[in-house]
Amino acid sequence: MADRSGAVPFALAPVNVIVGHYGVGKTNFALNLALDAAAAGLQVTLADMDVVNPYFRSSEYAALLEDAGVRLIAPVFAGAGTSLDVPSLTGAVVPAIQAAYAAAADATSRQVVIIDAGGDDVGATALARFAAAIRQGPHEVIYVVNAFRNLTQDAGAAVEVLREIEAKSGLSATAVAGNSHLQDDTTLGHIVESVPFARETAARAGLPLRCITVPMSAIQRENAGSAALADIPESYPVRVLVSLPWSAGDR
Repeated sequence: MADRSGAVPFALAPVNVIVGHYGVGKTNFALNLALDAAAAGLQVTLADMDVVNPYFRSSEYAALLEDAGVRLIAPVFAGAGTSLDVPSLTGAVVPAIQAAYAAAADATSRQVVIIDAGGDDVGATALARFAAAIRQGPHEVIYVVNAFRNLTQDAGAAVEVLREIEAKSGLSATAVAGNSHLQDDTTLGHIVESVPFARETAARAGLPLRCITVPMSAIQRENAGSAALADIPESYPVRVLVSLPWSAGDR
């Protein structure tokens, strides 16, 4: 596997739910968290709960996750390809959540669950099925935002989408993650430009800003070292793993 950044920039809860507007990059964010957590020695389960969008799913990266030692829980028909979008999940999600909470009582436990939810309130409706189980223990609900995504390019609109997700899912967000990008055209300048948006969204939502992702491809393309991250708070270098199905572009 290619070199990783080597660390998740914040402490993961036993259960971590990734939510956000369509196309902000939730799946790429969830994949990076899972791979980095596994590389750090955690026992990781990634639950692909996106039964809405047939193009961007964690289950499309099953081989990559397996190679990294990440357990994948996927929709029943995910293995048949993205042309089948059947809204059904295996009965493994709740047991995985319960196991993570049971293990959390042991100070030596290093078990985490990451849930990649579908976009907007539609995806949140599917997530609601598991809300009661998630609320039984310490969890994070991380709201991913992208300053360059249509309909959520200002903090007020982004918070409105968040409130819709919270209402439909039955879960309250605990943090914001900035994941702004312009696919292949993303530069470090774009990331720096997006910082005020991420900060304002977090402030308006009354939540902490957990991290701001920085594509490793942009760092490498601009031949920039760690100094390039100085103007980016809580920077999290990530690989762009999810590509548009109709192009070679980054999600």
